[in-house]
Amino acid sequence: MPACSALEQAIVEGISLRKVAGRLDIHVETAFRWRHRFLAEPKDVKAKALQGTVEADETYFLHSRKGQRKLDRPARKRGGKAKKRGLSAEQVPVLIARNRSAAMTDQILADRSARSIEAALGPVIAKSAVLVSDAAGGYRAFASQAKIAHVPLNLSAGERVFGDYHIQNVNNYCSRRKGWMLRFRGVATKYLDSYLGWHRADDREGNTQSASRVLAAAWG
Repeated sequence: MPACSALEQAIVEGISLRKVAGRLDIHVETAFRWRHRFLAEPKDVKAKALQGTVEADETYFLHSRKGQRKLDRPARKRGGKAKKRGLSAEQVPVLIARNRSAAMTDQILADRSARSIEAALGPVIAKSAVLVSDAAGGYRAFASQAKIAHVPLNLSAGERVFGDYHIQNVNNYCSRRKGWMLRFRGVATKYLDSYLGWHRADDREGNTQSASRVLAAAWG
């Protein structure tokens, strides 16, 4: 079916829903439903175990109620910026953990506490792994409680490398993800985990997802 194939290809390209709707002469809500049907599959595809040297860091996304009609604040320009960097009421933290073999997982966090970090990393990081992170207390406490070797880097003091240990791989991944997300000019926070999964699939497959694979994912 040509129209169906064109819709799948548009989803793979990641163009805006309005452009998808205009290209195929369908309603925006139809394009939205198809996109999120596709996103349901990659959302849950993450590494089940992380071994070896595991780099961990957070990246932040602007909290967004994009698409909601009733707001208790003035509408923000799409793709806007937070007033300050790091964790705040404006920002949603996402922990990303990645080993040197490119196995990775990510998790939206409530905060940077040891409890939140344990919920994200505890089920997947091997006891034999070496966790490399910044010197935040949450990582220290988690590693101590989990009895996992930990190399904390004091980034604020300019310590980027300690021997063979660094977090450059995970930082590069964070940069790629930020750049990839720009096309959407802001993502509603309630759908953020779906877009995180979409990017994991794109990054894992080198942006080679085919329209046929999208159809298979959408229909299970």
